[in-house]
Amino acid sequence: MNEFTIRDIENLCGIKAHTLRAWEQRYRLFVPKRKESQHRIFDDNDLKELLRISFLYHNGYKVSKLAAMSAEEIQHAVTSTIVRDDNYELFVHQMIEASIGFDKEALDKIINTIAIRIGMEKAITNVFYPFLKRIGLLWLSNNVIPAQEHFASHIIRKKIIMATDGLEIPLGQESIILVFAPKGELHEIPLLAANYFFRKHNNPTVYLGVNIDLETLRYYLDRKPADYIYTHIITHFDDEELDDYFCKLSREYPQKKILVSGPAACCIKKVPQNLTVFHSIDEMLNFARNMAKTT
Repeated sequence: MNEFTIRDIENLCGIKAHTLRAWEQRYRLFVPKRKESQHRIFDDNDLKELLRISFLYHNGYKVSKLAAMSAEEIQHAVTSTIVRDDNYELFVHQMIEASIGFDKEALDKIINTIAIRIGMEKAITNVFYPFLKRIGLLWLSNNVIPAQEHFASHIIRKKIIMATDGLEIPLGQESIILVFAPKGELHEIPLLAANYFFRKHNNPTVYLGVNIDLETLRYYLDRKPADYIYTHIITHFDDEELDDYFCKLSREYPQKKILVSGPAACCIKKVPQNLTVFHSIDEMLNFARNMAKTT
């Protein structure tokens, strides 16, 4: 059984800690356990209940009404709510709840349903990323529930790979994008997602994967063509090393266009002429869409 602080609940449910305290004190909506220090502590069942309450609250239910409902009534209200295709918050909550219980069958079903209803591209950008952000994997926030993170990310990883394999290989286009993450960078889901986005918009890619050193990169590029080099950086480098890395990459491959995204990309201070920095997923997606039109 996991233990969560009120800040963890805030991050996972999307409701401010001071709001949760007010609900507890005014409506007795929930009764958290207390440590000896009197700090509130929540378990798996508390989290699941609050996820459902949060969903109904964000869908127009008043707190006073929720406080008067039993757990069974709340569950029934959740399942009875008409779910729009763009109701991403419910999908995020469902994935968190399935992950907390290590329910592979439920998580598989949820992800498949999401992909069918809104497409894999929207599933990645509007559901998987927010989900991973909530539980602290993608953006390296506190690892509240590392086992569940690995459990869920493994399933998401497989789904993105399967979706990518199902795309037709673009024909008649010469521009190839080499996709990799540098040595020491082990976060693969953002890289797989970028590879999917490029392929989805008819841009041929070669996927090298994560933890790729410069020697491996050089070995490939000495033997095979690539017009673009794409990488994703989260936290592996400090600012000075980051600038040195991309300056070196730019000098070694001046005729190639180098693309970089990720939370650490905004820390690049020296931007060589052949380097393009994507500051958001939307920038990268727009590039992928426009690139296919110009090649």
